[in-house]
Amino acid sequence: MMPLVLLPGMMCDARVYAPQIAALSGTRTVHCAPISAHDTTEALAAEVLDQASPRFALAGLSMGGIVAMEMQRQAPGRVAGLALLDTNPKAETDEVRARRRPQMDKVRDGQLALVMRDEMKPNYLTDGPQRAEILDLCMEMALSLGEKVFLNQSRALAHRPDQQDTLRGYDGPALVLCGRDDALCTVARHELMHDLIAGSTLRVIDGAGHLPTLEQPDETTAALAAWLEQTDGL
Repeated sequence: MMPLVLLPGMMCDARVYAPQIAALSGTRTVHCAPISAHDTTEALAAEVLDQASPRFALAGLSMGGIVAMEMQRQAPGRVAGLALLDTNPKAETDEVRARRRPQMDKVRDGQLALVMRDEMKPNYLTDGPQRAEILDLCMEMALSLGEKVFLNQSRALAHRPDQQDTLRGYDGPALVLCGRDDALCTVARHELMHDLIAGSTLRVIDGAGHLPTLEQPDETTAALAAWLEQTDGL
């Protein structure tokens, strides 16, 4: 079985993939790699590559998907399968970059919890019975990672390169998946990635926003399992 590397979203850790790790780790090596120690996507990708198996399946959620695309750009022969969840292949817009500056200033002033509560968490999820519980987990993950990680990740996202050419050049098994109600990375953005990657599978998960791994874990896990079957067949 092909080893699986998972990359979490901004201010998330392995808990954002807890249902998938529980379901998939019985049959393969599953590693959720942190993306927190550097302030460029290039350095973050290089660190994960340094620690990964020679060849592996790679899945990234949100910022994790952005780092996954950079890993594919740096080491295309090592990524046996690519799954991009609720993410964005484009460089950051000036408008979004400008919004990051006051957030980073607040975090430097010790207001990480306030920024997460008021400016980030409200954009994550659709309405659902587990919304409050998942939002509490998001806060726990963010506070456990802390201010330095927020600042590193904010800088990395603000200056990331466009990866559309990277996706055009990828020819392995690919899954493009998102929550139908994702307000941060829309369905249209995932349709673009699906069009860029020849032969990719597009899955839009109903009843989910930006975190389908937690909002609709069974459907998300099933989609990942089907993609991994393709990857293992190589």
